[in-house]
Amino acid sequence: MNPFVHGEVFVTEDGGETDLDIGRYERFLLTTLSRSSNITTGQVYLEVIRRERRGEYLGKCVQIIPHVTDEIISRIRQASKTDVSVIEIGGTVGDIEGMPFFEAIRQMRLEEGRSNTLIAHVALVPFLEVTKEYKTKPLQHSVQELRRIGLQPDLVFVRSKGLPNDEVMSKVALFSSIQRDSAFCATDLSCVYELPKHLETQGLGTLLCAKLALPCGESNWTPWKEAIDGIVNPRDEVRIALVGKYVALEDSYISVVDALKHAGGKMSVRVLVKFVESEELELAKDPDLMLDGCHGVLVPGGYGIRGSVGKMIAMKRARENGIPFLGICFGFQLSAVEFARDVLRLDDANTTEIDPHTSVPIVRLSTEQNQNLEMGGTQRLGSSRITIKQGTLAHRIYRGLEIYERHRHRYELNRTYVPMLEKSHYVASGFSDDGRIEILELRTHPFYFAAQYHPEFKSWPGAPNPAFYAFISAAFARKSGLEIRPASADFSYPSMASWPS
Repeated sequence: MNPFVHGEVFVTEDGGETDLDIGRYERFLLTTLSRSSNITTGQVYLEVIRRERRGEYLGKCVQIIPHVTDEIISRIRQASKTDVSVIEIGGTVGDIEGMPFFEAIRQMRLEEGRSNTLIAHVALVPFLEVTKEYKTKPLQHSVQELRRIGLQPDLVFVRSKGLPNDEVMSKVALFSSIQRDSAFCATDLSCVYELPKHLETQGLGTLLCAKLALPCGESNWTPWKEAIDGIVNPRDEVRIALVGKYVALEDSYISVVDALKHAGGKMSVRVLVKFVESEELELAKDPDLMLDGCHGVLVPGGYGIRGSVGKMIAMKRARENGIPFLGICFGFQLSAVEFARDVLRLDDANTTEIDPHTSVPIVRLSTEQNQNLEMGGTQRLGSSRITIKQGTLAHRIYRGLEIYERHRHRYELNRTYVPMLEKSHYVASGFSDDGRIEILELRTHPFYFAAQYHPEFKSWPGAPNPAFYAFISAAFARKSGLEIRPASADFSYPSMASWPS
């Protein structure tokens, strides 16, 4: 998936490469999901073709209905292990790639019955500034298209800027053939984590219980309110420069931005993210101006040569000026390259991803990737154990010597050069079970932390990832003129048990 089109690729605990929405669901449900929660057209068609090749259809004509739709239904059932399952069909009603999924849902509703199923439709109601009115026509057409393929929505959610008045919402209900109390407004909010409570005040929880014949007790929103209070009502703020090559679409770094907000929220500090295009940093006459006013620098994951020099310029500024720095994945790899070039004077130092013929391959292709000819789904993926060296910054941050974090990469730090790096105050402080370097830190810097893994994939409201919490703590200390003492965190990742009933 192209980051400029679909945003980030989210990685599950078991190594599934999924749409960013899965990450959103994890953060709202306060739990972890698996690769089975992401069902794609490619997965479905590949399995149908495999079954045909194995002769499982016994010479029948293989068709969209029933074979493709049956495979979709089977995958939904396999992934639905809870009392209530939320099934999202992405895209827009009428899109050709979504049609088999809509048909599968139509069939499932017939099988399960209306009392056990509920169809919710989300549609945009734009506000026209010129006439100062909300236009429901796009929603009317999408509902009409939904009906045409055999699906009548039970609930309709209006996506809008601002709050449409009751007249508009009544019109939405009328043209959707639903009761007024089944039409809800999902307006733009300053914090997305306020949305559940916003919908609850409109009566959504009670209505869901009634329509699905579920017991309906009194809601307890205290745990959720406590988790997001620091995000919604911060007492101070801190500015972070996020230096990347995909900043034209902020969704490319949505988990990173959310992880920063979780960390800031735990301290009641609003995190203001300044997106810095790394290519523009390369061309800037004075790069410091682009980072001016920022209290921390973060270089997230990415691929390829474009913008890599700009990222290293940002790293150098952070390293030389004592600015708290967090590098993730490619940011981890480039931090080693930048240090080798500038401090060790190894001018040809590089990653073989950028220069396959470099004479100083500080970062190289992982051993298991050498014979790998396929490029899709073959990276090092999912959660792996990391052992932390005692007495290091990583040890103080994680309060332990063993962690599990998620990965998505092909290249790794070349261990041959680690002794040379460590002679100049670099420290390798985290290792995988097979000896890969997972964490780098700089002993002479107040906070310089780079991780091969993606800590942003394991961060929740009220339970930020410890690496992000320590980074924001250091950035806020710099802003406040205090001594930077890396804050440690012992936040247990929450479970669905803390979700409001």
